[in-house]
Amino acid sequence: MFCKIFSCRQAPLQVIQVLGNFMRIWSVYALYNHLSRKGDSVMLFIFSCLVLASIIFLLLQKPWKGRPLPNSQVVPTIINGAIMTLFLILWGKGLLFCGPLITLLAEYAGAVLGVLSALFYGRRFSIWKKMGGLVAMSASFYFLSIGWATRTNSPFYNVGSERVDQPNPSLGFKQMTVPILAGILSALRRVIARRVSLKNQLKRRLHAITVASAACFLFPLAMLDTILGSESNGIANLQFMSWAYFSTVLFGIVLIFYTDNLAEERLHLVFSSPRHLLVATGSIVVMEISYKMDFSLFGFLICSSVLAFGIYEATSLERSRRNSIDTPEISDVNFDNNLQMSTLPQ
Repeated sequence: MFCKIFSCRQAPLQVIQVLGNFMRIWSVYALYNHLSRKGDSVMLFIFSCLVLASIIFLLLQKPWKGRPLPNSQVVPTIINGAIMTLFLILWGKGLLFCGPLITLLAEYAGAVLGVLSALFYGRRFSIWKKMGGLVAMSASFYFLSIGWATRTNSPFYNVGSERVDQPNPSLGFKQMTVPILAGILSALRRVIARRVSLKNQLKRRLHAITVASAACFLFPLAMLDTILGSESNGIANLQFMSWAYFSTVLFGIVLIFYTDNLAEERLHLVFSSPRHLLVATGSIVVMEISYKMDFSLFGFLICSSVLAFGIYEATSLERSRRNSIDTPEISDVNFDNNLQMSTLPQ
């Protein structure tokens, strides 16, 4: 009876989490479609999105009000903004090189932080378990790199008379390193944010500072890219009224932060977890079919299933620590809990 009541109370939150992630993935496909057709500078486009997103976060959270933030929290938050800048640069380049499907799945590469936690802090049996998960994740990314998720390269799909609007060539594993590194940096950013801000309200205030500092760090790089780029890459040629721009700001940056924060606090559902990947998998299938991408459903399901298994093994704790009903799913939280940062000056 208690489980039914608990499930009913969690249902609206789960719907919000699913819709928020679906809209975010939709914004990624809209961004990829816009950049591939218009040829805008990805760095300049992301910078313009960060500027508007930072204004929205600052107006909503007002970090200058309330209790003054100590340097022990502000300084790591600004450093986190630099990490966010590097993550967005690699993420944008990976989106252009590899497409939205691979870029979105590569974001779950941050689960390797769970492997690192086992290497430095874990027990022997936990290390081998997590290493097996790392092998499964590597196999999944390798299958993606040779085109198993594409209609033209998948061994599970015979190309017939159906037309492919955007055929994708086989990438190779070297090209996969860009979005994979972006995924690891994204997970590291979440770990630092979680350790610096212990309270939910404080986390939101610090995140506003993180996004604003990321926009400041990205500004000189975006201007340099504008100067060295072609005339079509100028800021005057960006379409600020486009769906790609508004969806990236609202759904890809602002809304997804509150959605993931709600899922982590209320549903105990962190980003790099099999359940989160399940939601992303369903959304990716819908978007691939809607945008008529070069897509093999069976090959993609195999790759995502192997990746989910790898994440489950790489982020699992000892069985004795998962007996409690309140224990959340662990991903980079496992790495987070083992970081000894309690000695930061107050």
